[in-house]
Amino acid sequence: MFHLRLATLLLVAAFLPLDARAQTTSVRDGIVGAWSFVSVVSQADDGARGEPFGASPKGIMIFTPDGRFSLFQSSATVPRLAANDRARATPEEAMAVVRESIAYYGSYTVNETARELTLTIEGSTYTNLMGGAPQRRIITTMTRTDLAFSNPRTPSGVILHTVWRRASPQ
Repeated sequence: MFHLRLATLLLVAAFLPLDARAQTTSVRDGIVGAWSFVSVVSQADDGARGEPFGASPKGIMIFTPDGRFSLFQSSATVPRLAANDRARATPEEAMAVVRESIAYYGSYTVNETARELTLTIEGSTYTNLMGGAPQRRIITTMTRTDLAFSNPRTPSGVILHTVWRRASPQ
């Protein structure tokens, strides 16, 4: 009887959808790897919504197994610099680059129970993020291929809802 139950259990497990099995993976193990930026929607207290990087943003986020991360996000329309030298960007070009892109890196920890990431930012193109309190991300979706989280505390006072997709090998 025991062998029959074991065989039945193994058979059922083998035919579970892969995503159902992936849900049993820890958040820490599940986020490791590279993620492609899909979308971000900002939400203000008054309900106003926006797309800070436009409808077709570009970017990547990488989590390493040892607790390090790196992120780059931009709009698809970051302008090229006329001088072809970033040290000689015009004020208008520099403003557009700052407005339409951000990059930061540092370390992360995971609260499995709360499904939260805590990011300690060590370097950023927006240096105001450095040295402050760790940043919290609340995971709203996590499968083998999709990751979504909310950032409830941004410097501009909006909530960001960000969607990522597992990066395909090149």
